[in-house]
Amino acid sequence: MAYQAPGQCPVCDNDLTISKLTCSKCHTSIEGKFESCEFCRLPKEDLHFLKTFIKCRGSIKDVERDMGISYPTVKGKLNNLIQALGFDVTETETKEVISRRAKEKEEIINELEQGTITAKEASELLNKLK
Repeated sequence: MAYQAPGQCPVCDNDLTISKLTCSKCHTSIEGKFESCEFCRLPKEDLHFLKTFIKCRGSIKDVERDMGISYPTVKGKLNNLIQALGFDVTETETKEVISRRAKEKEEIINELEQGTITAKEASELLNKLK
Protein backbone atom coordinates (compact mmCIF):
# COMPACT_ATOMS: atom_id res chain seq x y z
CA MET A 1 0.00 0.00 0.00
CA ALA A 2 1.35 3.43 -0.96
CA TYR A 3 0.87 6.41 1.34
CA GLN A 4 0.25 9.94 0.14
CA ALA A 5 3.46 11.95 0.43
CA PRO A 6 3.20 14.87 2.84
CA GLY A 7 3.71 18.29 1.31
CA GLN A 8 4.81 20.10 4.47
CA CYS A 9 7.62 19.33 6.91
CA PRO A 10 6.14 18.11 10.22
CA VAL A 11 8.92 19.92 12.13
CA CYS A 12 9.13 23.42 10.56
CA ASP A 13 6.10 23.44 8.18
CA ASN A 14 8.32 24.23 5.17
CA ASP A 15 7.61 22.67 1.75
CA LEU A 16 9.12 19.21 1.30
CA THR A 17 10.97 18.18 -1.86
CA ILE A 18 11.05 14.71 -3.34
CA SER A 19 14.53 13.20 -3.19
CA LYS A 20 14.07 9.59 -4.32
CA LEU A 21 11.91 7.89 -6.95
CA THR A 22 11.57 4.11 -7.11
CA CYS A 23 10.06 1.88 -9.80
CA SER A 24 7.39 -0.35 -8.28
CA LYS A 25 8.15 -3.15 -10.79
CA CYS A 26 11.94 -3.45 -11.00
CA HIS A 27 12.81 -1.38 -7.90
CA THR A 28 15.22 0.89 -9.79
CA SER A 29 15.81 4.04 -7.73
CA ILE A 30 16.68 7.54 -8.87
CA GLU A 31 17.91 10.06 -6.32
CA GLY A 32 18.02 13.82 -6.71
CA LYS A 33 15.98 16.90 -5.96
CA PHE A 34 12.55 16.73 -7.63
CA GLU A 35 9.66 19.15 -7.33
CA SER A 36 6.20 17.79 -6.63
CA CYS A 37 3.28 19.16 -8.60
CA GLU A 38 1.43 22.10 -7.09
CA PHE A 39 -1.74 20.01 -6.79
CA CYS A 40 0.14 17.29 -4.90
CA ARG A 41 1.03 19.84 -2.21
CA LEU A 42 -2.61 20.74 -1.54
CA PRO A 43 -4.14 19.62 1.75
CA LYS A 44 -6.58 16.69 1.38
CA GLU A 45 -9.60 18.93 1.99
CA ASP A 46 -8.58 21.35 -0.81
CA LEU A 47 -7.83 18.47 -3.18
CA HIS A 48 -11.24 16.92 -2.46
CA PHE A 49 -12.92 20.27 -3.17
CA LEU A 50 -10.93 20.67 -6.41
CA LYS A 51 -11.95 17.21 -7.61
CA THR A 52 -15.60 17.92 -6.78
CA PHE A 53 -15.43 21.31 -8.51
CA ILE A 54 -14.01 19.70 -11.66
CA LYS A 55 -16.53 16.83 -11.52
CA CYS A 56 -19.32 19.43 -11.32
CA ARG A 57 -17.77 21.30 -14.28
CA GLY A 58 -17.36 24.46 -12.21
CA SER A 59 -21.05 24.77 -11.35
CA ILE A 60 -21.22 26.23 -7.85
CA LYS A 61 -24.83 25.06 -7.48
CA ASP A 62 -23.77 21.48 -8.28
CA VAL A 63 -20.84 21.72 -5.85
CA GLU A 64 -23.26 22.97 -3.15
CA ARG A 65 -25.54 19.99 -3.80
CA ASP A 66 -22.74 17.42 -4.08
CA MET A 67 -20.90 18.50 -0.93
CA GLY A 68 -23.97 19.57 1.06
CA ILE A 69 -22.56 23.06 1.73
CA SER A 70 -23.84 26.60 1.18
CA TYR A 71 -22.92 29.05 -1.57
CA PRO A 72 -20.74 31.20 0.76
CA THR A 73 -18.90 28.05 1.91
CA VAL A 74 -18.24 27.02 -1.71
CA LYS A 75 -16.96 30.54 -2.48
CA GLY A 76 -14.74 30.45 0.61
CA LYS A 77 -13.28 27.07 -0.32
CA LEU A 78 -12.74 28.27 -3.88
CA ASN A 79 -10.94 31.39 -2.65
CA ASN A 80 -8.77 29.24 -0.34
CA LEU A 81 -7.89 27.00 -3.28
CA ILE A 82 -7.09 30.00 -5.49
CA GLN A 83 -4.74 31.34 -2.78
CA ALA A 84 -3.15 27.93 -2.19
CA LEU A 85 -2.27 27.81 -5.90
CA GLY A 86 -0.56 31.21 -5.63
CA PHE A 87 -3.18 33.46 -7.25
CA ASP A 88 -4.49 36.76 -5.91
CA VAL A 89 -8.03 36.32 -4.58
CA THR A 90 -8.90 40.01 -4.58
CA GLU A 91 -8.32 40.26 -8.33
CA THR A 92 -10.58 37.26 -8.93
CA GLU A 93 -13.27 38.63 -6.62
CA THR A 94 -13.15 42.01 -8.33
CA LYS A 95 -13.73 40.45 -11.74
CA GLU A 96 -16.64 38.43 -10.33
CA VAL A 97 -18.22 41.50 -8.73
CA ILE A 98 -17.93 43.49 -11.97
CA SER A 99 -19.45 40.63 -13.96
CA ARG A 100 -22.30 40.16 -11.47
CA ARG A 101 -23.10 43.90 -11.44
CA ALA A 102 -23.17 44.01 -15.24
CA LYS A 103 -25.67 41.13 -15.28
CA GLU A 104 -27.81 42.80 -12.62
CA LYS A 105 -27.83 46.09 -14.57
CA GLU A 106 -28.84 44.23 -17.71
CA GLU A 107 -31.72 42.54 -15.85
CA ILE A 108 -32.96 45.90 -14.51
CA ILE A 109 -32.86 47.44 -17.97
CA ASN A 110 -34.73 44.44 -19.42
CA GLU A 111 -37.42 44.77 -16.73
CA LEU A 112 -37.73 48.49 -17.53
CA GLU A 113 -38.05 47.78 -21.26
CA GLN A 114 -40.71 45.11 -20.59
CA GLY A 115 -42.62 47.53 -18.39
CA THR A 116 -42.46 45.36 -15.26
CA ILE A 117 -40.83 48.24 -13.33
CA THR A 118 -41.05 52.00 -13.63
CA ALA A 119 -38.19 54.34 -14.56
CA LYS A 120 -38.07 55.51 -10.94
CA GLU A 121 -37.82 51.92 -9.66
CA ALA A 122 -35.11 51.16 -12.22
CA SER A 123 -33.19 54.27 -11.16
CA GLU A 124 -33.39 53.27 -7.47
CA LEU A 125 -32.26 49.71 -8.24
CA LEU A 126 -29.33 50.92 -10.36
CA ASN A 127 -28.24 53.33 -7.62
CA LYS A 128 -28.19 50.48 -5.09
CA LEU A 129 -25.71 48.57 -7.27
CA LYS A 130 -23.01 51.24 -6.91
